[in-house]
Formats: sequence, structure tokens, C-alpha cells
Amino acid sequence: MVLTVNEDGFSERDESLLKETDPALPVYRTDVLEPFDIYRTFTGKKKGERLVASETISKENRSLSHRISVWIRMNFFIPDARVGWYHYAKKEIYKIISEHTIRAIVVVAPPHSSHLAGWRVSREKGIPFIPLFIDPWVDIVYYRGMKRSSLTLMIDNYLEQRVLTDSAASIFVTASMKEDYIRKYPSLAEKSSVLYWGYSEENFADLKPFRKEKGEPVIVLHSGNIFDYQNIPLFWQYIQRKIAAGADILLRFTGSVSPGIRAAITEHGLDSVTEYSGFLPYAEVVNQMIRADFLLVCATEKRHLPGKLFEYIRCGRPVIAFGDDNAEVEAILCETGAGKLFGYTETGRDYFDEVDGMTPDMTQVSKYDRKQAAAQLGEILDKTTE
Repeated sequence: MVLTVNEDGFSERDESLLKETDPALPVYRTDVLEPFDIYRTFTGKKKGERLVASETISKENRSLSHRISVWIRMNFFIPDARVGWYHYAKKEIYKIISEHTIRAIVVVAPPHSSHLAGWRVSREKGIPFIPLFIDPWVDIVYYRGMKRSSLTLMIDNYLEQRVLTDSAASIFVTASMKEDYIRKYPSLAEKSSVLYWGYSEENFADLKPFRKEKGEPVIVLHSGNIFDYQNIPLFWQYIQRKIAAGADILLRFTGSVSPGIRAAITEHGLDSVTEYSGFLPYAEVVNQMIRADFLLVCATEKRHLPGKLFEYIRCGRPVIAFGDDNAEVEAILCETGAGKLFGYTETGRDYFDEVDGMTPDMTQVSKYDRKQAAAQLGEILDKTTE
């Protein structure tokens, strides 16, 4: 069974994905106390206006109201701005436990505040607790350069340490994150696993290869959120030079694009060849990936694998990845033959030439089918609850 929130004003919803959920699966929903209405009022947005993740923490926005709101978020909401769900979630978990036999509590985060209710109930009821980390907690990449007080960091570190060391097992979506946390908390060594996020083969089964029409531009697609700290000015400069030399290139973004990235696109004179599609249903996003000539991903955090990477390699289109010291992304691209990783400080010379024509090894790609991840999760649960 699943516990989540009724509604929030931050996350995008894709109702089409409901068809992938078994109708017989019990889903419990609760209210949530969120600070985002205060944020909207403080920053001049309308009540109920959809917020964009890449905008709320953007450093490009230098307005006083935005900077104050970011400081408040980073220091008053610990571990994060979703901590208002804690009491609702904890109460509902107790209700679920009273009505069902629960053998384990698995919490997927971020937001890392979601871990707190599961951890607390686990300690009080003696039910095994398993946190699953998609991103690091205290030192997640977008905290870099943010002003967090010593007291905030002390509390946040304490919560992270207790959640992980009190867990029956801990799951990380990258080997590098697992290794980093074991160095930080050695007691995790015997109870940690890596579970790659992967892709669902069912989403690709009926897709037909795309045939490009003569005269269509070369499409470079970035799917999902892209933040200020993922800016790649040397690549935009390279695209600019290619277009000036006569290349017909279209940059396409699906998902949210931060103010800093949009400003960089404008600065490099690429507005006329850039398309912002915004949030799209998942099936359409996959269709856009199939239609692209090159798939772009920025892997800034070396302990994180962007979820889109696995859909990218399954699509079979050449992947151009950027990231410094992200050996895991590089290894997956090399192993599958799906693309290449470049550093943020590289000049941009011959990017297209180096990945054009690459054909992924589908035998290697298939290892990341989520059916295998589900089987692995089942083994972890069996071992934890036996």
C-alpha cells in the first residue's frame, strides 16, 4: 500500500501514469501543510499559481523578496519545505498499522522530510524502516552557495544520521552515493544496497523508429528540470558557432527551465532556435526523445544519476552528457555504448561528431529495466523482514 498527499502546489501531475498502477493497490492520501502559499504572497505570485522547482532556488533572480524567501526556506524548514507533512503522515501511518499487518516501512525521498514520519513510527512500533535515497540529503548539490546557519546544519545532520543509522536497510540509487554515505556512517556497510532507477520497458514496447524527413533541423533535446547550476555556456557557444557556420539546429526543452539557463540561451543568441515545450505527459516526452537527434543531460552531482538517463539510453538516440567527476554516468554510457560524458570546462569542439552514429548495446541497456529493480527490492524486503 502507498501513502502520499492529496494535492500539492509544487509537483507536476501526469494523470496518464495512473494506468501503470494496479487499481487494487490501496492508496492513502492526507492533507499537507505547505509554506508555498506564503512564498507566493511574498514573491508576488497569485494564490494557487503553479511553482517551478528550478525557479524557487534560482540564483539568477536577485530580487530582495526572492533572496529572503530562499534564506527562510534554507534555514526555517528542516530538512526541507515539505516538513509540514510530518504530522499528517505519522497519524495516517498509525491508522494503516491498526488496520493492516505491515511488515516494513519503505520511504522514497526527496523530499527527505518524508523519511521522518516513517523513521519515528518505526522506532515506536518496532517495524523495520527502509529509506530509499534518490538524492543526497544534507549536502545535496543545490545547497551549494546557499546560506544555512550552523544550528540548521547541526539539526539537519542529526536527522540524516538518525534516519540512516536506525534503518533496517538503506537503499541508494547510485553506487557513488552509497559509498559516500558508508564513509560518513560506517555502520551502513552491511545493510546498504544500490537500486538503479531504470526505465519501464512497457513504455517503449509499442514505439516505432522515427524516420526523419528531409529538411528537418537537427534536434537537441533536454528533458526534465534543468537548473541554474547545470548551465553549460561552452556548449551553447558551440551551438551558436555551428549555426553561424550554416548548421540547422533546434534546441528543445521539455520540463522546467531555470531563469539562469534561459538567460544563457538569450545571451548566446539562440532564442530563435530554442523551443520550450514545458511539462508534457510522459508518453509525449518519450515520443519527443525518440524524435530527437541528440539527447542532452547535465549530471552535475556525481552521486546522482538523472532518471532521464535510463530513458535516454533505451530510446537509442545518441546521448551528450555533461558532468565533472561523474564516473557512474560515464561508466553507464560506455558500457551501453549510448553516448559520451564531457566536462563542464571542455571547449565544445566536435561534440556531435563524437557521439553521432553511436548505437547502444540493447543487451546491456536491458539490465536497467525496472522489472529487475523490482525483483531486487523484493529480495531486500524479504531479507529485512525474515
